[in-house]
Amino acid sequence: MGTIVSAGELPGIRAGAAAAGRRVVLTNGYFDLMHVGHSRYLQRARALGDALVVGVNQDATARRRKDPHRPILPAADRAELLAALACVDYVVLFEEDTAVRLVELLRPDVYAKGGDYAAGGAELPEAAAVAACGGRVVILPFEAGHSTTGIIETILRRYATPAGTQVRSDPQIYTDFQD
Repeated sequence: MGTIVSAGELPGIRAGAAAAGRRVVLTNGYFDLMHVGHSRYLQRARALGDALVVGVNQDATARRRKDPHRPILPAADRAELLAALACVDYVVLFEEDTAVRLVELLRPDVYAKGGDYAAGGAELPEAAAVAACGGRVVILPFEAGHSTTGIIETILRRYATPAGTQVRSDPQIYTDFQD
């Protein structure tokens, strides 16, 4: 089981890993509504080294960068779910739009991102920081057919009802979807 840490703890995590000869992998994302694509991606990222650190975007970043109605799950819940995975060693919440500061603090051996980026990841905002600390960027395969957006769309299709129709005993279920 992983540990939720602060960004300030990342240099110490790096120092401990280096002293033990362990390779550190960093990845980051929103990880809203965990699904099998996330799980497979994180397992692949962990296989690239000896310790996996996962940066999780705070709620305000998700609203700014993804959708004003996101995230569905608050950052603390997303971090706790990730920390419960066997392949995750550390989880760190961050507020910035990119993970450049996390890269600079952790100085990972490998920075992993999903396959929605081109091979080599040159267009990643974190790429220069990874190169500056001697690490490498690895783009992992994209899990087609698995996405949080797809889950949300499925829920809306299956559970959306005409206004005033109540299918469940808890009307809050439907008002959340109508924001």
